[in-house]
This record gives sequence, C-alpha cells and structure tokens, in this order.
Amino acid sequence: MRLMLSLLFGIFKKKRSLEDSITKIQSGDVQLREELIVSFKPFIAKTVSSVCKRYINDSDDEFSIGLIAFNEAIDKYSTEKGSSLLAFAETLIRRRVIDYLRSQSRKQVILMDLQNDDDEDQTQSFLESEKSLQEYHKEIDAQKRREEILLYQEELKEFDVKFSDLVELSPKHSDARKSAILIANTLAQDPDLMKILYEKKRLPIKTLEEKVSVSRKTIERNRKYIIAIAIIISGPYTYLKDYIKGVLDE
Repeated sequence: MRLMLSLLFGIFKKKRSLEDSITKIQSGDVQLREELIVSFKPFIAKTVSSVCKRYINDSDDEFSIGLIAFNEAIDKYSTEKGSSLLAFAETLIRRRVIDYLRSQSRKQVILMDLQNDDDEDQTQSFLESEKSLQEYHKEIDAQKRREEILLYQEELKEFDVKFSDLVELSPKHSDARKSAILIANTLAQDPDLMKILYEKKRLPIKTLEEKVSVSRKTIERNRKYIIAIAIIISGPYTYLKDYIKGVLDE
C-alpha cells in the first residue's frame, strides 16, 4: 500500500524516487514490486490499447502480455540505458504485444495498422521485433528454465538430494532408468504415498513395493533417484518433465 499512496500523492513524479524503488525491487523487495505493478496498471492498459487500436481492460489477454512485459522491464531496467523506466517499459510492452498479436494469426491486420500509422518509430520497432522474435523466445525459455531448476534444487534439499548428484544417481542402463521412472510415477500418482514422502522425508518403500513389479532391493538402490523424479512429476516443473518424457521415449 505504501507505493500506491506515494503514487497518489505524486511522489513518483520525481525520477529519482522511482529509480530508488526499482533498485529495491531488483534487490528482492517482492511486496514493493507487486505494489508498483498494481499502481501502473492504467499506464500498461493505455500502452497496450495504443498498439491494439481499441480499449483494453485487465480481463483481456493483451493486457496480461503487457503486465508480463512491464514486470520484465522492472527486472531489466538500468539507468545506464539512458532512458526513464516508463519509456523503457513502453517500448518493451509495445514489442511484446505486437509479438503476441502476430502469434494469434492477426499479422496482416496489425501490419496494415502499423503501416498506416504516422509513427515511424513504431513501425521500425515492429520490424526489429520480427527479427529478434526467436532470440526473445530463447531468452524467456532459458530464464524460466533457470528459475525452475533453482526451485527444484531447494525442494531436493529437503530430501538430502543435490541436483548436481542426479547424473550420478541416475541408473546407467536405459531399461533401469525407465523402470525407476515408472516407480516414481506410481509414487507421484498416489496422494497417500506422496503425503508420507513429504511429511516424513523418506520413501515409503514397503507400501510402494506392493504397487510395483520390482524387488525391494531395486527400490532401495534407486531410492534418491525415485524421490527426485517423483518430485518432478508431481510438481510445477514443465521443463524438467520434458527430460523425463525423453527418457521414456528412448
């Protein structure tokens, strides 16, 4: 709330105050980030509307794209770029929204609007975004993958497993890996077994043995690997789940 009140009373009209807040946010102030984003929703909506050539509210998909772009601008902004945060955010929002519109099979409509627009800078921005589209997606994917791995590393620590050890823990033969992953999948699909796993921080080997067609010795030998894979299957790990799918497809 402190940021919203500051905006209402015009404190952020001073460039330095906004820059100081961005510095705090980039240093990890999550609450300040959320307040800043909420406070600048009208700015985001206005910027998105100017690209779409129609009124945009916070229930539109285009507004969500603008919101994500504004958050990205907060992370990437630096005074060394030679422009204000709002100028930088506006450019980023325009590019991301144009990118989104193109992906929604409305390229020709947007192109006509842009070509008829007197703002040459906007047209140039569109052409530049087309050129950098693939690189942008690669960058976003890489960032999300890094964040996902960091989250996974923290969760593994609860079970005394290191992410760096997974290669060593992985069964060497493909058949053995598939077997371990199938066991992990059985575990992940059973809410009662997962509850035991998370509460006691140990694998419920005896109960699990009754549900799979492998020996207790095999389960015990691959205990940490099974736990690690079950966490991926049951958790919000989109990129790591692709890895598991690849193993199953071998």
